[in-house]
Amino acid sequence: MRILLDENLDWRLRRDLPMHEVDSVPLIGWAGIDNGELLSKAAAAGYDVLVTMDTNMTHHQNVRRFAIAVVALRAKSNRLAETRPLMPALLELLPALEPRTLTFVPR
Repeated sequence: MRILLDENLDWRLRRDLPMHEVDSVPLIGWAGIDNGELLSKAAAAGYDVLVTMDTNMTHHQNVRRFAIAVVALRAKSNRLAETRPLMPALLELLPALEPRTLTFVPR
């Protein structure tokens, strides 16, 4: 599965998602792109899932318009120490995710 980590997440989270192709928005040069364009570009580039902590995205974007699943992490902060513990739950969800859906972790 191809996973894209939003720019508000530490790129090192990809180490916690073995068996998947994981990129980070800043590492591929897409930092600063607005949410709608990011979702469109990610879907067009063949990503299956965008993982974010951006609550604005979840409220202001109609994810059903984009052929990509969005997972919004719920943590105290976007620090690695706060988001890394959510990776097992994300890994468990990945096989069941469908494009054009929004899922929160933890649920």
